[in-house]
Amino acid sequence: MINLDKIRDEYNKVSRQLSSDDILQDREKYANLAKRFSYLEKLLDLLNERDSYLKQKEHIQRVAHDTGEEEEVRALAREEWTTLDEKLKKINKKIEDKIFEESEPEYDLIIEIRAAAGGEESALFAASLFKMYSKYAERNGWKTEVLSSNPTEIGGFKEIIFSLKGKEAYTHLKFESGVHRVQRVPVTESGGRIHTSTVTVAVLIEPKEVELKLNSDDLRIETYRSSGAGGQHVNVTDSAVRITHLPTGIVVACQDERSQIKNREKAMRVLKARIMEKMLKDEVKKMTRLRRIQVGTGERSEKIRTYNFPERRVTDHRINLTIYRLEAVLEGDLDEVVDELIGEERKKIYEKRGLV
Repeated sequence: MINLDKIRDEYNKVSRQLSSDDILQDREKYANLAKRFSYLEKLLDLLNERDSYLKQKEHIQRVAHDTGEEEEVRALAREEWTTLDEKLKKINKKIEDKIFEESEPEYDLIIEIRAAAGGEESALFAASLFKMYSKYAERNGWKTEVLSSNPTEIGGFKEIIFSLKGKEAYTHLKFESGVHRVQRVPVTESGGRIHTSTVTVAVLIEPKEVELKLNSDDLRIETYRSSGAGGQHVNVTDSAVRITHLPTGIVVACQDERSQIKNREKAMRVLKARIMEKMLKDEVKKMTRLRRIQVGTGERSEKIRTYNFPERRVTDHRINLTIYRLEAVLEGDLDEVVDELIGEERKKIYEKRGLV
């Protein structure tokens, strides 16, 4: 529960500052304070609306439990009680969204999916995860673009890297980094035994040009002949590109396009995202406060989720969430899992900010 007194105290403080003669002399500071005042005013309106519902609910509860009232009156009170619960649920969601409106950044993403343990079965599940994220992006109106892929002959991916752009994409998918485990009878298994395979997912922030500029002297760029699944050549020219960032040792290769220029552009986007990821992780390691509010570690080696086909079960191990809607999840219906992860992170942030 958000602490209304703390929000109201800040609102009153900012209000007093805005009326100060000193602030009026500093346009930039005044603009920032005015923006903060407007934000707090809207938040306070939502909090007051919630308090009004809570008071109404308290009254309705007394009526519903009052044995001295007629049964018809008590029945109407119970109906109103249900209606108020729905209103409270909606207003609490609005309050949460408002609180995180300013603090949640907007980023374009690059997502890397790689087959890990399990051979061809792992590669097939990598393709399933790519389909899951693509459909989830489509549901939310986000744009996807494949930057690099390494397909297998039976429809899987040893690796696929794609960009994702759209409002709140980072908010909803930043928790997906880690090991995704699948338990099922593989299509390649004739004995009908359940196998366990793994796929790794890395969610990277795609930096804007102004945020990360690379020195050309720090790059080694090589070209080579691209090849497709199974080793067949898809191109007889040296269109594939491999770029090495010498200071970090990060290597990126791209061969999906027939144009060397396009492959180079895509490889540079992935390289910058990986360098940005390393920089951000180094920064987070220095800031223990941020580590404490993470849902999981965010490391690629952390097992975060299991998809069990015989039980139609999806389990997110970081928040002990289990749902039995495997087919729907793999078709892109990720809202239930994502909402729980967002809620857990927000709960921790509330605690750190002293808002509860």
